[in-house]
Amino acid sequence: MRKVVEFLHEIGTIMYVGGILSHIVIGAAVGHPDASTAFHVYQYKEISAYILILPGLGIKVLADLVLYFGYNVRANWLKVKLVMTAFLTINAFVFLVPMMPEMLQLAKESLPAGVVNADFIAREQTEAMIGMSNVIPLAIEILMGAFRPRLFGERRTLRKS
Repeated sequence: MRKVVEFLHEIGTIMYVGGILSHIVIGAAVGHPDASTAFHVYQYKEISAYILILPGLGIKVLADLVLYFGYNVRANWLKVKLVMTAFLTINAFVFLVPMMPEMLQLAKESLPAGVVNADFIAREQTEAMIGMSNVIPLAIEILMGAFRPRLFGERRTLRKS
């Protein structure tokens, strides 16, 4: 059963990171040269967040909690991973998820003029900064799960053996 939990965690990681990467790619490839494009880009971003990013994050959190509580894995790598995941989850639900419909609405309001309005541009910059704040915690979270290093006191215990 533990292998199933670890497999589900991998699926969650693929969904979560893949969704984030798709947001980056569509933003870089298409951008928002006009209001219509901005509207369609943010429509895609909102839908993909609900289909890939948030379920992927949920699967990852659930799998980590099952390892921690169900299988009694108390290694420091998992504790660090859980702290990074908590940061990512808070960032997602406090900042980014509420911004998605707001960004889509700002893009929609820009449609009659044909160009994105100043509110949209300012909010997009905020979204980008919040998104960038996820890079280091996400990298640490992935590295901890992939390599499962011995950390802190665990390293001293290993040397004494």
